[in-house]
Amino acid sequence: MSPETSFIIPCYKLAHLLPECIESILSQTTKDFEILVLDDCSPDDTQRVAESFHDPRIRYVRNPVNIGHLKNYNKGIGLSAGRYVWLISADDRLRHKDALQLYRTILEQNRLVGYVFSPAVALENGTEKGFVQWTVNGHQDFVMDGRSFVRRLIHGNTIAAPSVIVRKECYEKLTLFPLDLPYGGDWYLWLAFALHYQVAYVHKPLVNYRLHPESMTSHTVRQAQIADNFAIRWRIQAQAAEIGDRACIRECRRSIVDHYAHCLASDLFQSSDYRITFQDFETSVTRYAESPAEQSAIRSMVYERLGDQCFRKKQRAIADRHYRLASSGQSWRPKLWAKRAMLWLSAKADPSRPATGFIEKSIR
Repeated sequence: MSPETSFIIPCYKLAHLLPECIESILSQTTKDFEILVLDDCSPDDTQRVAESFHDPRIRYVRNPVNIGHLKNYNKGIGLSAGRYVWLISADDRLRHKDALQLYRTILEQNRLVGYVFSPAVALENGTEKGFVQWTVNGHQDFVMDGRSFVRRLIHGNTIAAPSVIVRKECYEKLTLFPLDLPYGGDWYLWLAFALHYQVAYVHKPLVNYRLHPESMTSHTVRQAQIADNFAIRWRIQAQAAEIGDRACIRECRRSIVDHYAHCLASDLFQSSDYRITFQDFETSVTRYAESPAEQSAIRSMVYERLGDQCFRKKQRAIADRHYRLASSGQSWRPKLWAKRAMLWLSAKADPSRPATGFIEKSIR
């Protein structure tokens, strides 16, 4: 008889933390589960640790060669026998004995729910450090229409992967982890599943999310993360279009534009390393937009957002330049001319500031 739930523990060089993870699962009040330890060819004693528990519910699987984290996740999902799949890294752990029971009750009472998640509590050097703030989605439990949730989640991931239990049919019917999104594959899954299923949230933090010593992120890795974040937004917008959800399409578009503007502003003002150049922007828009008309619309909205940010920073000349770029190739847009008029009025009220291109053109 197949177990109701499959816990998948991907593991690479984490044998020293694996016992805490396994023990937190074995202590659950609900006992109908299996544990698959997916050892991605670790050079440590992961096998000895996994087999030391002598529990028939634990299956140890070692890859003969290292296949990488996403392929390892997908392999574990393929090997799982349960109706529900809970993927939790070997360095994380459950923090309540009734976590599985809480989740399964929700899934069994709400057949349209595709996955359930909760906030996470940070764990550092064996000590809890409080909520991982970006994982807090409110202070009450909820079951939400998935597409409504997409319109929230598309602006940035707010789900800690080890906190999520998923109906296996979501993976079987929709998608596994996409191998071309190494830095955002989990966020993509939560969005893709929510386009077709309801989503449930338990406000009680059920998992520990382990914090490791900070290390500098290389420029190459950072750029790959940014590329994933844009690819996910565009991909979900395309899927929303396939199912004809206009509200999701609009919110995806808004998220795409806002994110481009944020990254370009970071580059313009050298405010963070999370940035792209204008050439990167052009390359990305050309790659993902389905038509020249969509490319033009995206450019216009992004330049308008940049103009707004420059205006707030009192960089009037730069703001005006971006408002003019937003107008280029577009039909008459009174809103943009109103913003340029506001630039003129603000400069007139503060004559110590340099004139903008709009003012110069108006004087001539």
